[in-house]
Amino acid sequence: MIIFVATMKTIKDIYKIGIGPSSSHTMGPQKAAQIFNDRYPDANSYEVTLYGSLAATGKGHMTDWAILNTLKAPAEIVWKPDVVLPFHPNGMLFKALNDKKEVVGEWTVFSIGGGELAEDGQRNVSVDVYPMDKMTDILDWCEHTGRTYWEYVYKYENQQEVEDYLMEVWQVMKAAVERGLQQEGVLPGPLHLSRKAAMYHVKAKGYSHTLQSRGLVYSYALAVSEENASGGRIVTAPTCGSSGVMPAVLYHLSKSYDFSDTRIIRALATSGLVGNIVRTNASISGAEVGCQGEVGVACAMAAAAANQLFGGSPAQIEYAAEMALEHHLGMTCDPVCGLVQIPCIERNAYAAARALDANIYSTFTDGHHRVSFDKVVATMKQTGKDLPSLYKETSQGGLALDYEQMK
Repeated sequence: MIIFVATMKTIKDIYKIGIGPSSSHTMGPQKAAQIFNDRYPDANSYEVTLYGSLAATGKGHMTDWAILNTLKAPAEIVWKPDVVLPFHPNGMLFKALNDKKEVVGEWTVFSIGGGELAEDGQRNVSVDVYPMDKMTDILDWCEHTGRTYWEYVYKYENQQEVEDYLMEVWQVMKAAVERGLQQEGVLPGPLHLSRKAAMYHVKAKGYSHTLQSRGLVYSYALAVSEENASGGRIVTAPTCGSSGVMPAVLYHLSKSYDFSDTRIIRALATSGLVGNIVRTNASISGAEVGCQGEVGVACAMAAAAANQLFGGSPAQIEYAAEMALEHHLGMTCDPVCGLVQIPCIERNAYAAARALDANIYSTFTDGHHRVSFDKVVATMKQTGKDLPSLYKETSQGGLALDYEQMK
């Protein structure tokens, strides 16, 4: 008998409901500020030092706003973009001060992506629930038992709890699409970028079926991404910056093919498992591995969900996810002005379309292929390590190189 030791956490950590524009720069720091505030509620004031990527693009990502509006006493933000702590680029040092400005408590914590926090040497403090954390092993389990990925999720999670949570996730995703389609005007920030979702949606309605389908997918992804950029309520899937991909694909398929909510949340279970595998074995943080870990992983999640909805086998689902992530390898994270707008919003729209293409491509196969999803995840992790820091959410390279001229 083979006995597995639990090594992977709940998929609910992949889908966090909150406000944009950034899971690592807004949601994570806001959560950390709340925890520190609860530890030292009687502090006379606070000092918060932001390091590395958090300091480099924190103002564009509203990091200071998230912290200052959470702490219950006056606070000073210290920006140190040139200092990168060893454990992760998104480091924070919280200090609680008394009325004599003496330090009465401090805490170093890291925002590691998807709204998650970690202390040095410890990725996550939540409980392990899954005995396997590699796609190949889970695929073998599916083929051996005759079950599929969502059944693996339900076997190890509390089924009723995870179903209820995924239903809430689905409702928030739908609401973000529908809210975003009604909004017009300009997104906040110095880029003065106009919202496009409503226009794309109207134009798509005038095309024939094929172009209409693609245009609608674009409009749904734009809608959610623009809501995220405006600080709206969204779901990390797996991050805020990539939050438009999954809703676009699922909303489009639910509308076009009348898939039931039950089947949609099963697809969310499968895609959550895909994102969870990447988070466990690599990273979903743009500051750590670039945009391949955000939009690339979101594309893989959406491709897996779509393939399952259309009746794909476990092997075909794995292949769809593998292709979707493989063709995002090396994607940099270079937000102009440090905002989750250019190129982030367009990338969400393209990735949603690419996820549907990966689904179709895989459907034409029997699911067998040479490069496994696990191999691509390992490659993505190494590629992220090899990327210079200026291409990982610091807004110092790539498309963001001349952003000072645009302010």
